[in-house]
Amino acid sequence: MPSKAKSKIKSQIKYSVVIPVFNEEENVGPLSGEIANAMRNLPYEMIFIDDASTDGTLKALSTLKSTHKTLRVLSHRKNSGQSRSVRSGVKAANGDIIATLDGDGQNDPADIPALINKMIRNDAPMNLALVGGRRAKRKDTWAKRAASRFGNGVRKWLLKDKADDTGCGLKVFKRDAFLNLPYFDHIHRYIPSLMLREGYTIEFEDVGHRNRQFGVSKYTNFGRLIVSISDLRGVMWLNRRSQNPGEIDEI
Repeated sequence: MPSKAKSKIKSQIKYSVVIPVFNEEENVGPLSGEIANAMRNLPYEMIFIDDASTDGTLKALSTLKSTHKTLRVLSHRKNSGQSRSVRSGVKAANGDIIATLDGDGQNDPADIPALINKMIRNDAPMNLALVGGRRAKRKDTWAKRAASRFGNGVRKWLLKDKADDTGCGLKVFKRDAFLNLPYFDHIHRYIPSLMLREGYTIEFEDVGHRNRQFGVSKYTNFGRLIVSISDLRGVMWLNRRSQNPGEIDEI
């Protein structure tokens, strides 16, 4: 395709759906189809980031490019984690508004347009930069739900980030606002707090949640606990060291 035609297509894209995946060979096909259906009336692209999968995920995504013309596939040469995958996708995105969701199929792509509409509504706060999904009825094990409630409660108390469910992968945010945030591993769980730190407004919306149909979870409750202690301390330090000037005027 000529470069001028490519540039025109890029300029027409307003929304980029970013999906990090690692060993989700059986999920990428159904998920890409659901995204295409949910976003069919919007100027969008979907970007899957394969985080050096060891199964057939990358091959499956490559095959899907002939089915979905809006599909782009990025591939990490080395496994770098979910947060780095999200950042890679956001940096490559053409849309000014980003929607993220997990690659395991538990987030429902049909919820994306509602979050986008909340972001772009006429009476939205001028500095609204994030609309986070809040899983109304989680389809996880009792142990996973209990651990999540505890972790969310502690984080919300310490960070005052207003978020009941930062573990929900379904989020809609402004690309520029996200790229203004300080990056670190596991940042995807602290986006609401860091958005507030930068002076942005955040809102939340109830979304659906589904059982995982294929594959296995890449996280354990103990693993989350270990990293969350260090992460919480780091984000608390960042918040304490923040100096926000508010709006900046040029005269």
